[in-house]
Amino acid sequence: MPEEFAAELLDDHVIIPDAREASQVYNKGWAGTPQSGGALRLELVEALHLVESGRLRVSRDGETLDLEALMRHSISLQKGFEIRYIVYSDLRERGYTVKPFAPAPPDFAAYERGALPSRSQTRFYILARSEREAFDLEQLRKFTERAETLDKKVLMALVDEEGDLTYYEISTLKPCGPLTGKTPQSRGRAVVLEERVLVFDPGLAKALQAAHYGRPAGKALQLSLLEAAYLEETGSLELASSRTGKTITKAALLKKARRQLDFDLRLKVYRDLRGRGLVVRTGFKYGTHFRMYDADPDSAHAKYLLHAVPENYISTWPEVSRAVRLAHGVRKELILARAGKGDIHYLRLGRMRP
Repeated sequence: MPEEFAAELLDDHVIIPDAREASQVYNKGWAGTPQSGGALRLELVEALHLVESGRLRVSRDGETLDLEALMRHSISLQKGFEIRYIVYSDLRERGYTVKPFAPAPPDFAAYERGALPSRSQTRFYILARSEREAFDLEQLRKFTERAETLDKKVLMALVDEEGDLTYYEISTLKPCGPLTGKTPQSRGRAVVLEERVLVFDPGLAKALQAAHYGRPAGKALQLSLLEAAYLEETGSLELASSRTGKTITKAALLKKARRQLDFDLRLKVYRDLRGRGLVVRTGFKYGTHFRMYDADPDSAHAKYLLHAVPENYISTWPEVSRAVRLAHGVRKELILARAGKGDIHYLRLGRMRP
């Protein structure tokens, strides 16, 4: 049986007053914060874990508190304590040195296994969340950007209703590719149908296909309305009606294209990615807006699946989990592109085993 040390509950934290006992607890796992005089301060989540492992006996006003009493006390003081405790315990059992963070976020700072916090760099900032909480992309993006300015990685720990944990590594991304992203200098005629655009000019079709636009359709090159709108902007296409053969305006093309859900949102992201030298294709069969190539698609597979979302995007974690799992199942990474009034922000989400 492990030695059990005595501690006193002081409302929102626990103190081990005896310097020898405090030193033994701290030196075996680095839990708590050493105090002047040799005492050790433990946050409630740390104390509860030590009580559950049989290494700590907590008293208040001379009365020993069992595990249930200490849990009820902690939950009454700290919102979300049960979720954070599950995450803290799991990381400790995996061998990580974990320090509660105040004020949150993050909920915890995690160090390498066995690392002494005073002499080591934080490996992860941990966000502990329930699967029932809302997925707020903008809130997560802002936190991730702040963490990355401090050279910290962000790990999201999701707790489901059965207490199982799923970990996601979150990072920002500035997509770029080796391709020029430039459109052909030649300009030619394109016929606008209901759902797509056809290029019959052999020279223009060849130039567009070489720049990774469209796909062959018989003797023509077939473009999506999204590609056609972008190429019209760059001056590569002259649009013509399939019914009359007369020239039509970009406004007429957009009116037709906007029957598609989120067309303007997708066009904004498509435009940005093409400008970054990336090849962008539909991601429909993967349940996303785009699949994205940072190399020649004729010789490489798409590395990313990308979904464009508005700036105020809020979803559920089960929806996000489904998308991440699908991306991983086809050996790709999931990117969410937040397209607001200003710049487009890209956030990468991937499952990991800590």
